[in-house]
Amino acid sequence: MTDLSLLHESFARNGRVNAFLLNALTDADFALSGGRGGWTVEQHLRHMARFRVGWLWNLSRAHAGPLLDPARKDADGDPEWRWQDSPPHELAAAFAAGDTAALKAVQDALDGNRAFDDPWGEGAYQTNPAHFLQHTIVHDSHHRGQVLALLRMGGRTAQDMDALDAHWAIWRA
Repeated sequence: MTDLSLLHESFARNGRVNAFLLNALTDADFALSGGRGGWTVEQHLRHMARFRVGWLWNLSRAHAGPLLDPARKDADGDPEWRWQDSPPHELAAAFAAGDTAALKAVQDALDGNRAFDDPWGEGAYQTNPAHFLQHTIVHDSHHRGQVLALLRMGGRTAQDMDALDAHWAIWRA
């Protein structure tokens, strides 16, 4: 069996970076956009958090269950994401629950010596289910960079941006 302790630690650090960013945002920050039709800060964050449930819905529905509201259905009749219409300040809970579900899904697949389900024939993480955790880290990093750019364009001072850069200490610890 592969030792995934370093990946688990990295995934946990990614979660702490997300929490750091969420804690640094003001209510007004969530509405910031580049003014050219792109996503707002809130839309980036919702996409990041929803990424977990979206993939888990395809890879391991049992693990997606805690992230869904079975009483609310989308246009396809599938349960909606539990945080679909939540206020932005509740996204921290969505990230935490999504990270927990992702870790459990990966560990259960590894413990069962099986690949994830692949209903669309995409080859989704067939080499090792742990690649889902790596993909999540990379995906979150990509969108956090976009959020930081929006904050800068939205008027954050150089000192504000330096304070946000303190999240790098989480990775270097």
